Amino acid sequence: MTKYYYRPLVQTAQKRPPEAVSLAGGHCWFTQVEVLQRAKESCFVPAARLPEDVLARLKANRAPIAGIGLETPRLMGILNVTPDSFSDGGRFTGAAVALQHAKAMAHSGADIIDIGGESTRPGAHEVPREAEIARTAPVITAIRSAIETPISIDTRKAEVAKAACEAGANMVNDVSGFTFDTALAPFCAGRDLPVFVMHSQGQPDTMQDNPLYEDVVFDVYDFFEERLDHLVAAGIARERIVIDPGIGFGKKIEHNLALLANLSVFHSLGCAILLGVSRKGFIGKIGGAEDPEARMPGSIAVGLAGVAQGVQLLRVHDVAETKQALKLWLAAMRGDC
Repeated sequence: MTKYYYRPLVQTAQKRPPEAVSLAGGHCWFTQVEVLQRAKESCFVPAARLPEDVLARLKANRAPIAGIGLETPRLMGILNVTPDSFSDGGRFTGAAVALQHAKAMAHSGADIIDIGGESTRPGAHEVPREAEIARTAPVITAIRSAIETPISIDTRKAEVAKAACEAGANMVNDVSGFTFDTALAPFCAGRDLPVFVMHSQGQPDTMQDNPLYEDVVFDVYDFFEERLDHLVAAGIARERIVIDPGIGFGKKIEHNLALLANLSVFHSLGCAILLGVSRKGFIGKIGGAEDPEARMPGSIAVGLAGVAQGVQLLRVHDVAETKQALKLWLAAMRGDC
């Protein structure tokens, strides 16, 4: 049976023609869609000629996440309480230091604070659950007592997620796409938690050895279809699921670029999209910035390219700078503030 994939040709201009369709109820729109198949030439059709179910998924408003509306792009601030994360490892360990950074990100415009206690950078090894809990739970308790910004726990493990939620976390961000710990999805379903489902190939310690795909865009799309079916069957409402293509996780530069160029295809899954490119290695290689902390300009450039394809959330280290860039980008596209 032939399988089709649908990539809306996203527009951001202020003036829209009468036939324009709002993309996911957000800041972008489209009139044409590229219809793709594996190993075959694509074709282009007007939005009005799409199958009804596909058009409905493309234009449906994405539900708020922990009370955060997605009609405009949002920022997830990264807070790693690890000794070995690729960019900021060791800088924010301990509740007091982490709390100050969380406050600064919230003040700068972070809509979500994403807290991780296990580095999943290329080459990283698994952290024991007890150690991950000891790193994250006290930090979440401190932050929750001081600010109201929603908190995401970045973990692959149900026990860590449970401790984080008891400390005050509101959602779960799993880089394994809920494939690592079979107990995590039922836990999230039982708590009615929003979840972020990322694609990755292999485990962090080996994922960059030699990642291979038949076609990375279609392969990642098919992964999400399977994961969405699994998570909905486990009791997680589809509107509470956000997908993340996992840039840099088991992917070569050409894989990352193919995904970035075709991000809008994932809107036809009917879920909000999170894009995490901040300070990633491919930005350093293409942009000539060996030091991860020197990759802020490239991170913003790639993030805005994602926003131009309708991405609803950006996961970033540099919150204030990205917020400013996003405000100006939206103002320029809309022609007003």
